[in-house]
Amino acid sequence: MRPELARLAPERSPDRPGRRLPRALLWAALVALLLVAQTLLVALTISYESTRAQERTDEAATQAAAEIRQRAQAMLQSLQALHRRAGESLEWRMEAETLMRNYREMVRIERRDQQLHTVAALDTPLREPFFSRWPRAEMELETEVACAAARRTMTPTFSRSQFVPQPGGMGVEMVDICVPLQEAGQLVGYGVASIVLATLLEETRHSEWARSVEVSFVEADGTRLARAGAVRGAGVYVAERVVDLAGTSLQLRVDAAQRRPSLIPNITTALVLGLSIGLFGVVLLLVRDGRRRARAEAALGEALAFRRAMEDSLITGLRARDRHGHIVYVNPAFCHMVGFTAPELQEAETPPYWPPEQVSTYRARQAERLDPGHEVSREGYETVFMRKNGERFPVMVYEAPLVDRTGKHAGWMGAVVDLSAQRKVEDLSRQQQERLQATARLASVGEMASLLSHELNQPLAAIASYATGSLNMLESPDADTLPMLQQGLLRIAEQAERAGRVIKSVHDFVRRRHQAHEVIAADALIDSVLPLVRLQARKSGARIELDIAQPAPRVKIDRTMVEQVLLNLARNGLQAMERDTPLERRVLTLRVQPVQQRWAAFSVVDAGPGIPAEVGQKLFTPFFTTRDEGMGLGLSLCRTVVEQHGGAIDFENLPRQPDGSGGTVFRFTLPLAVARHAPS
Repeated sequence: MRPELARLAPERSPDRPGRRLPRALLWAALVALLLVAQTLLVALTISYESTRAQERTDEAATQAAAEIRQRAQAMLQSLQALHRRAGESLEWRMEAETLMRNYREMVRIERRDQQLHTVAALDTPLREPFFSRWPRAEMELETEVACAAARRTMTPTFSRSQFVPQPGGMGVEMVDICVPLQEAGQLVGYGVASIVLATLLEETRHSEWARSVEVSFVEADGTRLARAGAVRGAGVYVAERVVDLAGTSLQLRVDAAQRRPSLIPNITTALVLGLSIGLFGVVLLLVRDGRRRARAEAALGEALAFRRAMEDSLITGLRARDRHGHIVYVNPAFCHMVGFTAPELQEAETPPYWPPEQVSTYRARQAERLDPGHEVSREGYETVFMRKNGERFPVMVYEAPLVDRTGKHAGWMGAVVDLSAQRKVEDLSRQQQERLQATARLASVGEMASLLSHELNQPLAAIASYATGSLNMLESPDADTLPMLQQGLLRIAEQAERAGRVIKSVHDFVRRRHQAHEVIAADALIDSVLPLVRLQARKSGARIELDIAQPAPRVKIDRTMVEQVLLNLARNGLQAMERDTPLERRVLTLRVQPVQQRWAAFSVVDAGPGIPAEVGQKLFTPFFTTRDEGMGLGLSLCRTVVEQHGGAIDFENLPRQPDGSGGTVFRFTLPLAVARHAPS
């Protein structure tokens, strides 16, 4: 064993030849063995009872999950039958009221058109209106997502749960069920029902286990959404099940009220059996004591050798320090990491792997962490070490208290992980992403080359015409020549400035490299890409319309990449209208609207023929394109950029109108710089 850790190892006194155990020690051993046997028997009994209690809890969780799924399926079938009737008829309202009386957890039923506008709505008669405290219009995001999924699959879909404030400062968690309504195979609207999760649990409680367990819905991190049960769970016997619903899933937790088994009912049995086993065991102990001691010493030697081999083979650096911060042990991996030998590290007053410019900072941090009152974090911390050759490298350090054989705090044991290779991989990945983004931007500029030639042809032709006219006037000058020459030169300057603006807009787009997130108004963001969008719009004969909420939302984004997203979507929309859309209907709309409190929604609306379903399934797949000259990176890059900002991107085909007009809407969300607060 290493000398520096000798004080942490158990002391062994040398054996004395001919030493005999006193009779009292034998009796003490007998009593000790009896206590051990009784303890083991009681522990086995308690373990068996605990296992049975856990099995009952698991059975209750399985039964509760099955009943919730059955009740949810019954509600879906009832809603589908209800919405076959006209949404504004008296019979529909009567049946909807009856349905909500049968299902107390259903607090509101709505009928909506294809644009999700409410056509008819009815609140439950069993309680006050559910959305009296918080407007229904402010709770639409999850409903729209569920209805979008229902539209794609043409099947009923549950939304994710959301919190709805109630009078009195309380609130409940609820989910929406969106049922697509069809007539002659065509989507005509949606049926939406709001379900309160707490009431759903109350309605599905089984009488056999309702008095013994607490049932609740929880999130993945354990946060409770809703609960039911006449008792509170003790947190000892817990079972969780996932309740799969159409379009979402809920995590069900069943917590038994039963606590750990008591010792009192088992003491008599444990005492009798323990005495019998103990008497037999003490005989075996006296006979085999010498042999067991020899085997124990051999096993201890093997364990120490195995631990040392294991520590020496680790690629993670291990470092032990005493309570004063001096290094008492390092493994070979740590020595290889910093380039110093173990004696050099143990003899140094100041760790030689500390960078000289950081010594004072690290010393203060070490003093704080070595303070007995300091709470140790198991999460670790990142810092910078220095190799023997002066190279700095990042490391992650995890430390835990080191205790001696008496349980006293004797120092600190730390695990050190070298992050150099990880940082190199991250840098390489970032460089590859930057090259891919640059390639996509250059590809966009290449596709605009024909637009530039068309746009520059007009001012260059005008410059040539004015220059030729000026030369002709100089051949036969008269009194009006000078004013006409001035006017011609002015027109030449105007056309040259026009050509310069076109080139500058493309030049600024290609040269922009700044990737830090900045706060920018949505109208300024649209204005920055508008010159390039109008280049292609003039070529295809399309009009550009803007619909930006006022005041314009301010978003915190990587401006360069979001401009690329807007340009890609606008260019795709203009190209979609070039072939089959009449000139009078070629309108591209750029729309910006705030969504709830944290997001701004950007929409690009065209009047093209729409996107076929088989193409829509692969639309965001890298290298998938429907154009011969396309690379298939545009929409894939758009999704990557939007998701890096925490948003989402989706599309939908607009309904075909009687005059033949239609189109497609591409919509993505970006985070607002300052969250909008809902009215109280």
